[in-house]
Amino acid sequence: MNFEEMNIDKEILEAIKDMKFEKPTEIQEKSLPPALLGKDIIAQSMTGSGKTAVFAVPIIQFVERGKGMQALVLAPTRELANQISEQFRKMSRHKKVRICEVFGGVSIEPQIHDLRTAEIVIGTPGRMLDHMRRGTINFRGVKMLVLDEADRMLDMGFIDDIKDIVSALPKKRQTMLFSATIPDEIMYIARRYMSDPVRIMAQRHVEKHKLKQVYYDVKSEYKVSLLLHLIEKENPSLAIVFCSTRTTTDIVANHLEQNGVEAKAIHGGLTQSRRTT
Repeated sequence: MNFEEMNIDKEILEAIKDMKFEKPTEIQEKSLPPALLGKDIIAQSMTGSGKTAVFAVPIIQFVERGKGMQALVLAPTRELANQISEQFRKMSRHKKVRICEVFGGVSIEPQIHDLRTAEIVIGTPGRMLDHMRRGTINFRGVKMLVLDEADRMLDMGFIDDIKDIVSALPKKRQTMLFSATIPDEIMYIARRYMSDPVRIMAQRHVEKHKLKQVYYDVKSEYKVSLLLHLIEKENPSLAIVFCSTRTTTDIVANHLEQNGVEAKAIHGGLTQSRRTT
């Protein structure tokens, strides 16, 4: 099945083509048809499997411009919320909708302003609950709810916040839950807050036999030089380099930058704003 066979609006199909999506991933092929029919979804899938499109497409397709908040997406971290928002903006480029990001670490005042007109709200449970308590968010028109990476939200202690938020939403809605694992607490949420959900499981999207693993036994003083050589030789479009300490991470990133490789360090010593810029 391809995207054109899924009853997706032409404006969204055009955006999908712009994003160079050639064919649906496994989770998209299995989940998009029931999602577009308005069914509740429990999808077990790994990060990077293309699951964001599973909820972005029906949300963008069915929200109505100018009718206030109609879709709520909850994610465990500010970084993930930002990634989701970026995907939504790309997929809605030909079908304009208003999107508001809601998370901590930034001023709440612009969020309060944007919440008045946004049709789609994407954010973290903590700041969402803060808006609830302030009375600055209106859930009355919400008809679609997404819990993304639900197991991570559980691990981070957001489960009570999620229960409080979901309990405040209209009972008549579509709910989609995505998680790499489905522990008992996640199933409890599904049973309590979802209606006859479709359960979908996608295999790991990485084909291990296609991965090449290489080990280099190198003295410490030559590691960064070898890394630069390998990057120049392989010319990857994207690459992730893991380092053992924050200091080493900064040193490696600076060395790559000085040698013409666009690189950024990211670690726990950076502020939230620096990690996302």
